[in-house]
Amino acid sequence: METNKEFKILGWIAAVFLFAYFLPVENGRFQEAVLAMFDLTKWYAREHVILCLLPAFFIAGVIAVFVSQGAVMKYFG
Repeated sequence: METNKEFKILGWIAAVFLFAYFLPVENGRFQEAVLAMFDLTKWYAREHVILCLLPAFFIAGVIAVFVSQGAVMKYFG
C-alpha cells in the first residue's frame, strides 16, 4: 500500500519535471506571454488596492466610529 503511494508521488515529480523541461522558453511568443502575465498581475494589484481595499478600509473606519462596540458584540457574541 505504501509503495503505491510512493510511485504516485514519483510519477507526479516526473510529470512536473518533464513539463518544465519541454517548456518553449526560447520561443518569443512564450516570453511575451509570460511578460504580459506579470504586467497584468501588476495592473490587477494596483486596481484592486485602489478600487477595493481603500473603500473597504474607509467603510470599516466609519463603522468603527459610528457604531458602538457594545452593539457589535451584542450581534457577534
